Amino acid sequence: MLMKTCNRGLALVLGLVVSGAVWSQERIYRCGNEYTNNPEQARLKNCRPLEGGNLTVVQGTRPAGNAGAESRPAEPRAPRPPSASAESAPRPAAAAADPSAQRARESDARAILEGELRRAESALAQARSAFAGGQPDKQGPEFRNHQMYLDRVAQLQAAVQRAEADVASIQRELSRLAPSPNR
Repeated sequence: MLMKTCNRGLALVLGLVVSGAVWSQERIYRCGNEYTNNPEQARLKNCRPLEGGNLTVVQGTRPAGNAGAESRPAEPRAPRPPSASAESAPRPAAAAADPSAQRARESDARAILEGELRRAESALAQARSAFAGGQPDKQGPEFRNHQMYLDRVAQLQAAVQRAEADVASIQRELSRLAPSPNR
């Protein structure tokens, strides 16, 4: 008897939970790239009802400079006429920096790149010593399996090439910077 009462109670509770979940769902409408569950708004915007599974919309973060963007929709911008060249366009006053600040930034960039160059050259020297001119010593199972040795040699060669490319790219970046004042 107690078992029947528990089963009935469980069935009643389950039925209420399921029916409540079904009743609480509202119809979702898609209006282009926006979604709404307001039928009046959907009717005014000529939105289409969504069929099928659940929908989750995650709001993105707004940039810090758009404090007033929440209250009003974005206005379409007028297209810019194409300019003759990007260099001839006037720079805004905010983009122009005083020469001492620019020199300080260039000096910092040069110091960072020189540190990166030292690390890349060190990595290149290690890769070259491990590659040993294409004839590194065999290790462990490579004595019995020559293909393993060849695979490792190919990996070492690729590492040398990557390190050489890193050094070359850092040197290119350094050459693009203005010459340092102490050289």
